Amino acid sequence: MQGKVAVITGGAHGIGKAIADAFLRERATVHIIDIQPGDWFVGDVSKKEDLERFAASVIEKSGHVDYLINNALPLMKGIDDCTWEEFSYALAVGVTATFYLTKLLMPFFAPGASVINISSSRDRMSQPQTESYTAAKGGIAALTHALAVSLAGKARVNSISPGWIDTSAGSVITGPDAAQQPVGRVGKPEDIAAMALFLCSEKAGFITGENICIDGGMTKLMIYHGEHGWAYHGG
Repeated sequence: MQGKVAVITGGAHGIGKAIADAFLRERATVHIIDIQPGDWFVGDVSKKEDLERFAASVIEKSGHVDYLINNALPLMKGIDDCTWEEFSYALAVGVTATFYLTKLLMPFFAPGASVINISSSRDRMSQPQTESYTAAKGGIAALTHALAVSLAGKARVNSISPGWIDTSAGSVITGPDAAQQPVGRVGKPEDIAAMALFLCSEKAGFITGENICIDGGMTKLMIYHGEHGWAYHGG
């Protein structure tokens, strides 16, 4: 990927950092925007002006974009406590920013460009009190196939839906939390980064508009009381 340019939102930690590190190892030039202070473009992707300044900075420095990874993390709050402003903020970070940054950079996509949107397995399943996050991630998944159609011939657009990914550095989750996963472990940020690299490569040249779930099989596991060690205790 030497000579290629990757743009990553929320790239300072967790999954975003793992993706940024993976592209750097492949010798791509990487531009990051994150709300946390650091050696990258510091900005809030929920703000139109910050996205515009970031896009202008990317083009001024690199002139074109080969890979865009929309990864910034929406707020997770539930219907009991989530305010109008918080719900709107979650959608702004997850959905509006994904749309608008893609729109801003679209005129500068290089031939063979790839856009990857980070959704979540929560785009198809939920826990209680997660409405703001779940709505944003579901919106990302739907926005992906719409963009794939609109950007046909300009860029391939796909999304990745991670399941349980442990983003705490160096930790290894064992016991029931790992055993419940059909693959026997909790996911790592590198699992998502590997798919991002693949989707941006020529090997994925016939894939667009897809949402690829990387969750150790959890969304395929049917759970019934009394089976396979599961028991319902009420709540």
